[in-house]
Order: sequence, then C-alpha cells, then structure tokens
Amino acid sequence: MDFSHPLARGAKVWTAQLADGGTRRILVIVTNAVLDPAKKKFNPEHIARLTTAAQEFLQDSGEADGFLFANRMRDWENSKDQ
Repeated sequence: MDFSHPLARGAKVWTAQLADGGTRRILVIVTNAVLDPAKKKFNPEHIARLTTAAQEFLQDSGEADGFLFANRMRDWENSKDQ
C-alpha cells in the first residue's frame, strides 16, 4: 500500500535507528506545502489535511510507527548556498 495525497510529492517508509539501538519505521512524506508557521504562505488547513491522511494511512496499513513531513531539499531556504 502506497501513501498518496494531492499535497504529497512523494512518500516512503524508512527505518530509523534509535539511540538505544532499536529501530522504528517512519513514513517520510515530501511536500511542497510550507511547513514553517512563521512564513506568510503557511496554511494550517493544508497541514491538517495532510496530517489526517497520514494518520489514516498508518492506521489502515500498519506499515510504520509514525510519520514526518519534509520539503524537497531544493525548496529549503539556504539550499542554493550548499
């Protein structure tokens, strides 16, 4: 089962290594939506809809323990400097 949503540009389940040596499966969702509440174009309704979709996906699929949102690296503010 793949995660799909109009605000998501891609999604994949990754295994995260914890400090105690354990692991967790995390759904990483890449989006173009502005994630910084301090920015003018931040839209909490978009984030709420994406959050609800991610939570429903996790409930239905059981593929991961949690999720996180990320913007594409080229959308990061300082990405041109790196």
